[in-house]
Amino acid sequence: MPVVIKRVFAVVAAACVIAIAIGERVVAQNPPARGMRWSKAAPFPEPEEELYGTVVGGKFYVIGGFGFTPPGVQPPPPGVSKGPCFSCPPALVYEYDAGPDKWTKKKNIPVAVHHQAQAAYNGKIYIFGGCTRAISGEGGTTNVWEFDPVADSYRAMAPMSVKRCSPIAEQVGGKIYVIGGLEPYENGMGTRVTGRNQMFDPATNTWTERSPMPTARNHAFAGVVNGKIYVIGGRIGAGNIPATTNVDVVEEYDPATNLWGPIKDRMPTPRSGGGAATYNGKIYVGGGELQNRQMSAAFRALEAYDPASNTWDVLPSMPTAVHGNAMGFLGNRLHVVSGKMEGGGAPDMAGTEHPYATASHDVLEIPSGTQ
Repeated sequence: MPVVIKRVFAVVAAACVIAIAIGERVVAQNPPARGMRWSKAAPFPEPEEELYGTVVGGKFYVIGGFGFTPPGVQPPPPGVSKGPCFSCPPALVYEYDAGPDKWTKKKNIPVAVHHQAQAAYNGKIYIFGGCTRAISGEGGTTNVWEFDPVADSYRAMAPMSVKRCSPIAEQVGGKIYVIGGLEPYENGMGTRVTGRNQMFDPATNTWTERSPMPTARNHAFAGVVNGKIYVIGGRIGAGNIPATTNVDVVEEYDPATNLWGPIKDRMPTPRSGGGAATYNGKIYVGGGELQNRQMSAAFRALEAYDPASNTWDVLPSMPTAVHGNAMGFLGNRLHVVSGKMEGGGAPDMAGTEHPYATASHDVLEIPSGTQ
């Protein structure tokens, strides 16, 4: 065989190998749909980031918002509360009814915060802490609100003992556990990442200290399956500076014994600041962000954790890369709402219809028996 022809064959063979390798990577990054398809629902009326979703009474409630930061505006120096608005939270509360595919605006959170925690119990939504301005411990609040969606009213509850920003909250057995986040030091100043775990009893309006989370973190994902709380991912750094320092740790907390178990199967994509929702014994984690000195990015990744088998399932990627997105299940349909299409540290997207967030409302139907 002539040398030229041999070289042609060699080049073709090498190209085939490269194509197969690339194809394998593409399949890994964009898993087969397996009958699942994303569809669109009514756009979110006020696009935002740092939104959180809670389902009550067959309705989906999207709450929070970080607030628009004008280009060039920097947070005020320590101890200064006035000046140009930096991440002034809109404290939004919207109700979504899938029947008419309609959003209805409700009364705002009484004290405007972002990065709050929230959980539902007995037809009410409980809102814990949050930050009033930048992401910090000393900028947090101790406020606790009971929101009645039917009456569209709030009631102030017993405050937390320590300011908390960006914790998670989950309800088990009529008690709500507020875990992790950012808090100030003992002198009330500064910011530290915490594993603090406090139990709130809505019936008695009281707080009880519980066993702290082994991996102190904030901006985490969470869910409850079979009476146990699973805290997933998040970041071990404070706020956004200098980087998100994402982790892939999954920890299990048993409220009945007040014990944390061994580390579970780690999440496939370490990230923080996205949405989470639980359905049929699995915890779905979507979106999130990554920030370092070179980039500020959002994720399209959607992954589901099954505590029964201690395994992860990589699902069809979300249509849009977002962080600070709200997620919730209405029946077997996963709703992913709004969020910022880049990392939180990136400049707001001036010149677009929505300068810093998307109005997108995407829905994924999970077929029964999905593995």
